[in-house]
Formats: sequence, structure tokens, C-alpha cells
Amino acid sequence: MHPDAVADLIRAALPGAEVQVESDDQTHFAARIVSASFAGQRSIARHQMVYRALGGRVGHEIHALSIEALTPEEAGTGRPG
Repeated sequence: MHPDAVADLIRAALPGAEVQVESDDQTHFAARIVSASFAGQRSIARHQMVYRALGGRVGHEIHALSIEALTPEEAGTGRPG
């Protein structure tokens, strides 16, 4: 799966999010997501939101996913994500 496709799925589930996805082999991914939707959520809840966005692709097209899920304040952007 192409990193852009993974990013698009995340953006669709988290409108307004800033999403960067990288992959060297198109099966192992690293995602950095900055979203106001993460405010007040613990790390596990944030990750679950991302996994829900990707659905059944995790474990199939997406063999591994590293997630950095931040609020705009945590990311230092100072604007809603």
C-alpha cells in the first residue's frame, strides 16, 4: 500500500488532521498525525482512532504501523488540526 493512500484514509477519518506517512517497503509504515481530535485522549485511545481509520488493512496490506499522535499544542503548531 502506498503511504499516500494510508495518509488519505487517516485524513478521511480525522478531518483537518495534518498527516505524514512514510514507508520504505510499502508494508511497514511510520505515521505522524496532528489533530485536535486527540485532545483529552490518552495515547491508547489516539492509536485506536488511527487503527479504526485503517480498518482491516492493518495486519494485511499494513504489516506494521508506528504512530505518533499529537494535538496541535503537543506538536507545537499552536493551531487546530
